[in-house]
Order: sequence, then C-alpha cells, then structure tokens
Amino acid sequence: QVQLVESGGGLVQPGGSLRLSCAASGSSFRFVTMGWYRQPPGKQRELVASITSGGNTYYVHSVMGRFTISRDRDNTKNTVYLQMNSLQPEDTAVYYCNIVSRTVYDWGQGTQVTVSS
Repeated sequence: QVQLVESGGGLVQPGGSLRLSCAASGSSFRFVTMGWYRQPPGKQRELVASITSGGNTYYVHSVMGRFTISRDRDNTKNTVYLQMNSLQPEDTAVYYCNIVSRTVYDWGQGTQVTVSS
C-alpha cells in the first residue's frame, strides 16, 4: 500500500524559508515524476512543482525563483524535497506530495505551511 508522508511545515514570517520533505513508500517511485501540490484555504489543490526521474523540473509561475524541488540523487530513497524561500502570505496552504499523473495515489495528510507576521 502506497504511503505518502509529508513533513517540515510550520509557521514562518514573510520572507522566511522552510524545507518540506516527502517520504514515499509502498511502490517504486524511481521512474515516476513526483510533485508538490498545495491547497490554500477555500481553494482547490494545485500542482506547484514537479521533478522527473531524470531531474527535469517544473514550477508554477507564482513560485518560480523561490521554490526548489529535489529528490534523492539515486532515486532509491523515494524522498522528495521542496525548499521554499522568500515565503509570502499567499503561500499559506496545506502542502502535499504525490506522483504527477492522470491518476494519483491516495493523498497523505499533508503539512501545513502558514506565512504570517
């Protein structure tokens, strides 16, 4: 059974940084594209960043230059990271990881990121 466990969220002031981690288990994620999604309060979940098995990355425009997605180098630890810098209040959301595919796995609990002074 696939499990996705996100961690690293918290409360941070505008301009601050956080590093999120996602531990994926129960399947081989070595050759799939992994993504970080977020769901702001009252809004739909959106993909904010993704990374292919080969290391190619995608970012939604609003986080370009501020967020960096990475994954363990040899893709064996099934761990994906999201380094978030220059955080802004509009980044407040629950952050989730999952594969990037038409059909995704069941969502984990996510990790709350709150940006507020």
